[in-house]
Amino acid sequence: MSGDTSSRKVKRFSESDRSSEFDAATQKALEEIDICQNEIDNIDEKASEEILKVEQKYNQLRKPFFEKRNQIISNIPNFWITSIMNHPDLSALLDDSEEDCLHHLTKLEVEEFEDIKSGYWIKFYFEENPYFENAVITKEYHLGCATPTSESTPIVWKEGCTLGQTIESNRSGRKRRHEPSKTFFGWLNDNVDPYTDDIAEVIKDDLWLNPLQYYLVPDVEGDGENGMEGEDGSSSEENEEVEDHQESKSSGQRK
Repeated sequence: MSGDTSSRKVKRFSESDRSSEFDAATQKALEEIDICQNEIDNIDEKASEEILKVEQKYNQLRKPFFEKRNQIISNIPNFWITSIMNHPDLSALLDDSEEDCLHHLTKLEVEEFEDIKSGYWIKFYFEENPYFENAVITKEYHLGCATPTSESTPIVWKEGCTLGQTIESNRSGRKRRHEPSKTFFGWLNDNVDPYTDDIAEVIKDDLWLNPLQYYLVPDVEGDGENGMEGEDGSSSEENEEVEDHQESKSSGQRK
């Protein structure tokens, strides 16, 4: 962590090209500010190291609960595809054929590298399916270097299957944030620019941490124009008929 922090340090006042522009009193004050800032930076560096140790500790404490949760999830059919389809950012990635394929997804795992800061894996486990041979597809991110990289397990497609290959990709090499240009399998195969990979961030920092909240999203299909009910449980059409009848009755009494 110290190496990362030092690389971001700004030029000190004594090294600045403007250090000779000020009068003696101002220059002395600026030098004192510079000394204070140096101490603050040193404390921030130590804090980063301590925070990293705490994160590593609690990652290890969470790990057995993630494993236990996955064991329980394995007893629920279509848990992961349901959670993905209910997620507002991930559901937009899937076309019909990919949605069908992901019904064969039996387990999802996110695992950070031991030092946390340098990267992580996202692993997708599949049962036997008519689309590809892989039992596990992994996408791996290396973030601790000057130029972050990612790599994916080559997918061994079965004859006639190439999911995610029909969507036109962004040929500039960079994707707009929050506007994914590929389908799910297109994303799995895209390792152009990890910096703009919002999908990985959503899976790692949202879906993986609490998939239950998305699995339990209520199915609102059917709450259409014809099926809306009033507070008393009757439909809107029934309420309108009652109101029309009451109006005609009142009109007759007035005559």
